Amino acid sequence: MEDFAQMKAARTTLRTWLLTDTPASPRQAALGRAYRRWRRFSSNPLSMLGLAILLLLVAVAAIGPMLVTQDPLQQVLAERLTPPNAAHWFGTDQLGRDILSRLVHGSRLTLAIALLVVVLVVPVGLLMGTVAGYCGGIVDTVLMRLTDVALAFPKIVLALAFAAALGPGVLNAVIALSITAWPPYARLARAESLRLAQSDYIHAARLQGASPLRILLRYIVPLCSSSVIVRATLDMAGIILAVAGLGFLGLGAQPPSPEWGYMVAAGRNVLLDAWWVATIPGLAILAVSLAFNLLGDGLRDVFDPRHGG
Repeated sequence: MEDFAQMKAARTTLRTWLLTDTPASPRQAALGRAYRRWRRFSSNPLSMLGLAILLLLVAVAAIGPMLVTQDPLQQVLAERLTPPNAAHWFGTDQLGRDILSRLVHGSRLTLAIALLVVVLVVPVGLLMGTVAGYCGGIVDTVLMRLTDVALAFPKIVLALAFAAALGPGVLNAVIALSITAWPPYARLARAESLRLAQSDYIHAARLQGASPLRILLRYIVPLCSSSVIVRATLDMAGIILAVAGLGFLGLGAQPPSPEWGYMVAAGRNVLLDAWWVATIPGLAILAVSLAFNLLGDGLRDVFDPRHGG
């Protein structure tokens, strides 16, 4: 009982230290700001639901293949189109492959493609937008006209065109989606940079002799990052749907790869007779896309400057 009281007192002391209005060091101020943001985020049940689903997806992608005994590529024609049962929780497909095993192994591929697209796209869009917004003039004009040209085409149509030109495959799907996904980030980063470039602390940095490159990398880019990260989180749902769409059309991962979009495409011909073949991977895509949207909405509320984020 005494130990419990001591732990409770320690938590109260730590919370008071984090929430103080007069932090004694930059480290304390940063930790306090992070704690306030976490409290605001965790107060939203839907955001926590999205976070829980995504943590479950990461756990499944990390350790799921070690827990699933069936080989996702093994064909057992004698068990083709078996309904969900004790041996195959999600049933089997047209070639007798276990859908649960394919779903678990496919989570790695789907998540890896989406994360790779974001990792490629966000730095490019952030850099182009901040350089255009901070430098202005001819640099801004050239970069933004390139962005306008890219935005003039529907993203999914342009991605399909690039994927068809490059040929089917996971790497080509990543390249096609990356080429079409960067313009919104550039626009957002430019708008943030135009606002930040006129801030008092940027003027103070100039007066202290900071070079344009230092101002751009030390102040502008980090301050624009939060908005871009929130946008990336919200876009993850669209990227996953685009990845699934390319797989559905045969322009993404190729058979026998257990990619979710391809699994849906493979099951559409037997949808009436064996609903589970296409429905279960479709529900997985829906759940993950919804989770990213919920998480993005929560992060947007946390980083909204009107809420002191």
